[in-house]
Amino acid sequence: MAMNDPLGDMLTRIRNAQMRRRPKVTSPASNLRTRVLDVLTEEGYIRGYTRVDHKNGMSELEIELKYLNGQPAIKEISRVSKPGRRVYSPLRDLPTVANGLGLSILSTPKGVMSDTRAREEQVGGEVLCSVF
Repeated sequence: MAMNDPLGDMLTRIRNAQMRRRPKVTSPASNLRTRVLDVLTEEGYIRGYTRVDHKNGMSELEIELKYLNGQPAIKEISRVSKPGRRVYSPLRDLPTVANGLGLSILSTPKGVMSDTRAREEQVGGEVLCSVF
């Protein structure tokens, strides 16, 4: 079966695994997913991830989830820009999540980055997801 929204699938896997208090979750590998996981790692929402290459040529990302006092570090993660409705934001209209306590992940001409870094780089782009 074809997957229309690979990033949305990864976010749903993370959400479901955290509801079940799983330490790790796997997702098929892609460059976009890797870049989003880089942002989540550097912002401290996940412990990290590793790329696992299988013999059949397929690759998976093994994502280590983070918990603080038994509660997931990610309280809410949602897809903003979807395949059926893309959401773009110029620099002056970049969204803030939970009054700055959360973050938005953007795909910009300078790469995938958090909203705070996009403000520093003075660039807007497609709002991929929001994390709180």
